[in-house]
This record gives sequence, C-alpha cells and structure tokens, in this order.
Amino acid sequence: MLDTRLETGDPNISTYNSPEVVSYYASLDELTSCELVLFDEFLRKGMAILDLGVGGGRTTPYLSSIASHYVGLDYASEMIARCREKFPLNRFEVGNATDLSMFPSSSFDAVVMAFNGIDYVIPDESRFRALREICRVLRASGTLILSSHNPRSIVVRPSWNRKCMQSLAARVVPGESVFFQPILYVLKALRITLASVLAAFRSTVRIGQRLGLRAFWYGDGYWMDAAHGGLKTHGSVPEKVVSELGACGFRLMRALGNDYPHADSIYVTDWYYYVFSKSDAAEAN
Repeated sequence: MLDTRLETGDPNISTYNSPEVVSYYASLDELTSCELVLFDEFLRKGMAILDLGVGGGRTTPYLSSIASHYVGLDYASEMIARCREKFPLNRFEVGNATDLSMFPSSSFDAVVMAFNGIDYVIPDESRFRALREICRVLRASGTLILSSHNPRSIVVRPSWNRKCMQSLAARVVPGESVFFQPILYVLKALRITLASVLAAFRSTVRIGQRLGLRAFWYGDGYWMDAAHGGLKTHGSVPEKVVSELGACGFRLMRALGNDYPHADSIYVTDWYYYVFSKSDAAEAN
C-alpha cells in the first residue's frame, strides 16, 4: 500500500512504485566506476551510513558490508518492500528525504544519495529541506556523497564494448590465426564508425531538446527525462551545486564526471558525482 502522505505533490512517485520500474532497479547490482573510486576514498569501515533513495538496493551490499550501522530509505514503498525481500538482515524504511525526523541529529557518519536521487526531490523547496535534514543527521565533518544531472550535457560520446569486438572476431577466425588481427581491426573500424554515427544522431536530438530549456541557459532547472516513460528531473551545473550545498552547510571535497576515467566536460558529461563534508559552521549552528 502506498503512503499517500509521500505522494502529495510529487510527479514521479507512481512511476517509482510501478512493478516494472521496481523490478528494473532491483535487478541492478553493480557500482559505477565513480562510486567505486569515491566510496573507497571517502568511506571507512565502521561508519554509520544512511543510504538515501536506496531504490532496489543496488548500493546495499557494498555499503552495508562496511557499515557499523546501515539504513536504506526510499519514498517509494514498493522499492522498500523489494529491498526487505532481498536483504532481510538489513534495515529499510519508507520515508522522504525532506523529513528525516525518525533519526536523531548527528546519527550518521555518511549519507549516500546515489543515482542522482537528489534530482527527484521536487520542487526546489523540498530539495533545500532535504539538504538541511541531511546536514542535521550527519555528525561533525560527516560525509555526503551524491550525484546530480548536468543540464548542459548535449554531446553524446561514442562508446562501444572492446571485449565484444574480440569475442566476435574469435567467432569468425581462431585467435591463433594470422587473419585474427586483420579481422579484429576491420570489426573495430566498423564498430567505431557505427558508434560515431549513433553518437552524432543522439547529440543532434539532445541539442534540439536541451537548447530550448531554461535549465540549459541558466545552468539550473527542470525537464522531462524520457526514462521509464517520463520523469520530471532537476539538474544543475557543478558551480550551482557547490553553491547550493554550501548554503546548506557543506563544503566540497571532490567532484568527478560520470564519464570517468575520461576527462569531464560541461557539454559532454551527463552527471557529476560530488563528495561534500559537513562544514564546521554547520556544526556550530
């Protein structure tokens, strides 16, 4: 049963509670390259960790394995039900990031909000409340790791699976054959060409979609993302994210583009991962 108190005013809650979307997120079980880097650098064994917007529990195995105390929270009750089925030994709660009153102040060493979860805390006033609540439940110098969409991402980088090319070449000729490398070279050239054409097409579509958005020109705002049939999505360029988090009591420790290990670019990187620390000023307040 849905908690109607959490549905009010949110345009995406029915999507996140739909069976197909819940099943999709529950099927995911890998961390991104950025998450692996940042979790390893900023999270320590024995931390008390709040996993906000836990979804289907993608981050649960890693975070719960290093935490002395782990809680997964999501406003989609069906996501939480699935998490409780998958991980019966862990604690999961239905709740909204704007109201973390179930947790006392200074309860956690780290808060993780993965998969751009902050961009679906809508509207702006709710996002501000959520950031202040996160700051409240973090201990002194506590760590916040989150990611957020980049509204100026209009160029799609060509991509392809190099291992698949080797596997395909091996199906055509044996790996020890003198023809293996030439065949592999031809397949790679064809795949790169196809990837470049597809990337150019997708870039053209995205340019047409985003150049008309206020979010693109102002570096902050909303748009309808096509994912899961349409989700109202927020995004900000890095300088605005840093400014907003600074006003809520955080200081930036590190930012990393989702296209890592490639160099990030404001017109290419789809979203950024950020690590913030609760500032001394916030603790004093």
